[in-house]
Amino acid sequence: VGHGGSSKPSDGLRMKFPAYRYTDMVRLQHRLVTEGLGLTHLRLVMGTSMGAMHGWMWGYMFPAFADGLVPLASNPVAIAGRNRMWRKALVDGIVTDPTWKGGEYTEPPRGMASALGFLLIATSTPRLWQQQWPTAAAVDAWLAEQIAARMKTTDANDTIYHFRASEDYDPSPHLEAITAPLLAINSADDFVNPPEMPMMAALIHRVKRGRFVLLPATDETRGHGTHSLPAVWGDHLAAFLKSLP
Repeated sequence: VGHGGSSKPSDGLRMKFPAYRYTDMVRLQHRLVTEGLGLTHLRLVMGTSMGAMHGWMWGYMFPAFADGLVPLASNPVAIAGRNRMWRKALVDGIVTDPTWKGGEYTEPPRGMASALGFLLIATSTPRLWQQQWPTAAAVDAWLAEQIAARMKTTDANDTIYHFRASEDYDPSPHLEAITAPLLAINSADDFVNPPEMPMMAALIHRVKRGRFVLLPATDETRGHGTHSLPAVWGDHLAAFLKSLP
């Protein structure tokens, strides 16, 4: 369940779709791998953002199932503080909008524009954006284009479920149960996982074979989206794979 071609509210059930959380998603992934694909072991569990958080959970829910774990752009703690605040404001922007109609809308509710604005800020790249849109007019034009385009492809109910799904996420009590080698990679310009937050440095030592890499902010990094740029972190991954048995 969740994103892309997975089962989701917009398939027809809308807000009657069963509630799910990250634990449910990881269990279903495991069933897909074992019952659907017939696999008994994985070389690597690797994911970005939400997938990275799932990677931490794979580590303690199925500790012997993978040779290695590589979460990109995440922290192994419950979503709280500013991270919780912007996510809640995003969802509230939808559900407090009368045009949402309790999920029974026939066209995108107006609150989706606010929700998409929060998402753009969370995945922003300040250095690059300042270069690309150095004037107010340029920013306004790009923002209007982004909101209009994303309103056509992003379903409000799906978005609510996506963000509420993370409410059970908290690997921190289970870090000692992660026995597979783990390489966590974050970037210093990530709004969602900012480098000044101490949790990764404080907690990675509790992972028996854990290592943390913080990528410095450069002209090549893209904030939270750095997780999808292997040209930036690929050397770390290559070395990690070579180190696995």
